[in-house]
This record gives sequence, structure tokens and C-alpha cells, in this order.
Amino acid sequence: MTEADLDLDIAVDDADPRWVKALPDITALAERAIGAALAGRIEGPAELAVRLTDDAELQALNRQYRGQDKPTNVLSFPADDSDHFEGEPKPLGDIALAYETVVREASEQGKTLSDHTLHLIVHGSLHLLGYDHEVESEATRMEALEIQILGGLGIADPYQPDSGASGPDGLQQEA
Repeated sequence: MTEADLDLDIAVDDADPRWVKALPDITALAERAIGAALAGRIEGPAELAVRLTDDAELQALNRQYRGQDKPTNVLSFPADDSDHFEGEPKPLGDIALAYETVVREASEQGKTLSDHTLHLIVHGSLHLLGYDHEVESEATRMEALEIQILGGLGIADPYQPDSGASGPDGLQQEA
């Protein structure tokens, strides 16, 4: 199944207007990243939501769900399989991104905001599918998949030393 074959309903909530001001095509970028991440990895109709918000909201969510009282770049909240009703699209979950943190990281790592945002949405999408980076073998697998997906989107390997990225831990793992 290719990206074009996906039956996917993506809701993008631009809760912080700075996202749209900085990236006017943010909805299309999110759909592109999610489509690339999910292609060949899901079957049947599915849905998910992306919330484009700020550090304050991500800090509150990070505190509530992960016990870490600090902002983070992206959080993923996989849906419970019991949330699926026969004949309805399968809910995959929610992804939330914090504007200030993502902008700061992109600048620090010498990346465009667009490329860094695409990477984080791909990363968050993979978490919705159960990929993780709690142990080294999982991190290596997830990182390789991210590199492959991002390459297909025309984005250089974000984990190369010259990219400024610090690997999965630099992504401040999600919930």
C-alpha cells in the first residue's frame, strides 16, 4: 500500500496561530508526513489528530502523562484498541507539537522549521503504531525507519552528526 492508497482522516488543530504564520502549508506538511509514515503500515480506514500548540500545553501534558514537568517537542497518544467501532475508521491516536521548542531545536540543529516539523510528525506517527525507543534495539529500529521515511520525503538523515540532531533521546521521547 502506498501513501496514495491510504484511507486516512487527519484532523489538524492549529491551536497556536504561530504555526500557520511560520508554515502556511502546515496542514499539507502534516498530511504528507503522516501519509509517508503510515504507508504500508496500516490497513483499512484510519483517523488521527495533530494538535499544533505551544510549550505551556506540552509541558502540562508532559507533566500529566509522563511525570516530567518541562516542555517537549512532540508527544504521541496512541488510541486504545477498544476505541474502534465496527465500520468506522480505526482511531490511531493524537500527536501534539510545541511551537517554541520545535522552532528552537530547528534553529539549534541548523534545520529548516519545515524539515524538523516533518521529522517530528513522522516520529510521532510511528509512536502511534507502537514503535518506541526505550531500549537501544528499539531506538535503532525506529531511527532507521525514520531515516528511510524522511529520505522518501527528500529530507536528509536527521541523526547525522552534521545535522545537529542528537538521536532519539534528543527527540525527548513521547508519551
